[in-house]
Amino acid sequence: MGDLGSKAECHYPAIFYAGAAAGLCVDLALFPIDTVKTRLQSEQGFFKTGGFRGIYAGIGATAVGSAPGSALFFVSYEAVKDSLGRRLETEHLQPAVHMTAAACGEVAGCLARVPTEVVKQRAQANPSARVLDIFRTTLQQEGIRGLYRGYTTTVLREIPFSFIQFPLWEIMKKSWSRRQGASVNPWQSSICGAISGAIAASVTTPLDVAKTRIMLAEHGSCLASGSLLFALKQVYGEKGTRGLFAGVVPRTLWIAIGGGIFLGVYDKVKLIIGAAIDEER
Repeated sequence: MGDLGSKAECHYPAIFYAGAAAGLCVDLALFPIDTVKTRLQSEQGFFKTGGFRGIYAGIGATAVGSAPGSALFFVSYEAVKDSLGRRLETEHLQPAVHMTAAACGEVAGCLARVPTEVVKQRAQANPSARVLDIFRTTLQQEGIRGLYRGYTTTVLREIPFSFIQFPLWEIMKKSWSRRQGASVNPWQSSICGAISGAIAASVTTPLDVAKTRIMLAEHGSCLASGSLLFALKQVYGEKGTRGLFAGVVPRTLWIAIGGGIFLGVYDKVKLIIGAAIDEER
């Protein structure tokens, strides 16, 4: 990640704000694609959940949750990466360091991300309902547990995704840096993020389908229990392999573009704020 990446412990304010900015930018910019993906994966099907109508339904929930979720992710990711990197300095162990850091980041980030994801996806599947009404109904009928429905499934989806994306991102940046004899620029980091994100997105689509089904399931149903294996079996039983990969094209497109924006903005903002911090010192 350039010079800042090796001194992450000195720039946590930069990491926090860069993560928040990256999450907000990518989620708001690509929200319509995410809505299409959610409706393709829903049990009722694309057109019954609104088709292309109300394509920005749930964007308020996303705006509230994306910044803190991404900030928590990157602070945790950089902290664990820095701590483990000091102990495991050999190069062949670095992918394991990045995997562990990404897993810890996802566990932390999902604490803020999942409640807004639940509200957002229900709004996307019911475009006539208001976000605030969905939030209140969920809280009244299901309590806090309802807002965290699918937390485990989301983490189990995000960790394999991050296991693929972040080591690839770090490896590609390091390789590019070596070839040009200098640290990668944010736009180069963005390209690495797009490629690694696309690969991870396509491979982990079945987990995303299961997560969507669980979050949209009726309260008290078997799906609402949050069992990842049950959800995967039900989807496969209904629609086979095609059902498990429902929405794979918009998901891969969304995350490829999103990965580029997300990681490019993150590195750019981190560099700007980190440089400002260094100047003040």
